[in-house]
Amino acid sequence: MTACDDCLRRTDLIAAMAGRLQIEFKRRSAPGRVLALHDEDLLELAAEAAIRRRYASFEAAAARARATAVGLTTICGCRDAYPGRLRELADPPAVLHVRGDPAVLHIEEAVAVVGARQASNYGLEVAQTLGRGLSAAGVPVVSGLALGVDSAAHEGALKAPGSTIGVLAGSAHVAYPARGRVLHARVVARGAVISELPPGVETHRWCFVARNRIIAALGAVTIVVQATERSGSLTTADFAVELGRTVGAVPGLVTARLSAGTHGLIHAGAPLVRDPTDVLDLLAGATGREFEAPPPAPPPALAPELRRLLDAVEGGRGALTELARTTAEARAALVGLGELERLGLVRRGFAGRWERAVSA
Repeated sequence: MTACDDCLRRTDLIAAMAGRLQIEFKRRSAPGRVLALHDEDLLELAAEAAIRRRYASFEAAAARARATAVGLTTICGCRDAYPGRLRELADPPAVLHVRGDPAVLHIEEAVAVVGARQASNYGLEVAQTLGRGLSAAGVPVVSGLALGVDSAAHEGALKAPGSTIGVLAGSAHVAYPARGRVLHARVVARGAVISELPPGVETHRWCFVARNRIIAALGAVTIVVQATERSGSLTTADFAVELGRTVGAVPGLVTARLSAGTHGLIHAGAPLVRDPTDVLDLLAGATGREFEAPPPAPPPALAPELRRLLDAVEGGRGALTELARTTAEARAALVGLGELERLGLVRRGFAGRWERAVSA
């Protein structure tokens, strides 16, 4: 299983034009469409003799050898092994470079979970909870391996038996960001990390937008966990809508900047997502197949004083001054809160207030 010469040549052309494509992506209202241009049109756009010479002298065998040397499998649109969902794009990648198991790319009932890089604790907990719940139901989780929501979704998926797929803007064999090397390796072992770009290419901003269309295409449903009004995650939602896919969004604080993008989606009609069951319901509607949500973990047995403390936090009394009236009561409350935090039932939230943990 390897990509054909023509598709590899086109991929090398796009890599050679990476700098020029950054300009085109800024100019066009539908930036991804530049990737739908035929090779000759791309060469005219490049208007560089060096790129034409590189295109004419391209050696497919050398490109395959470079990919193989770093552990990548190449799959092109000419092969049956190419994921069917990607063919629905107006500008499908000519070649996928895959690190891991290509078979996971053919599971139709995948869900994309995306969101802010600088996510809050709430956003990270929700993303991890969704990833774990979907994975436990046998649903692959697709995301971009970026910091924040993406990584949390992958981490959650890895806590259950299912698979997960990471889509990178740069080469699939290089962890991005570099501090994500361990997570990158774990995703490769449990599923696959993919990219449309070959090894050695310089990554530009347009590559991340282009990456988002692949995430949207691989997911039967896309869920946005947290996003500002100008978040790149919203481009993933836009691509999903363009493909006729379902887009759901997780609500947050109405005063939080990180909720502006998701609340905008909900206001525009996107289904509100509270937990993995909501996502599985959306997936069932999108695919016609029923999915069984994993049963919730039984609540831990708590001593009466811890139960009273947890009930108070759930009731909105999260400040220490609301939980204790004396110094002795404050000490006892802090000990109890520490125990509840250890059990994963509460966490410190905004302004130091205690709140119920999302994943509890």
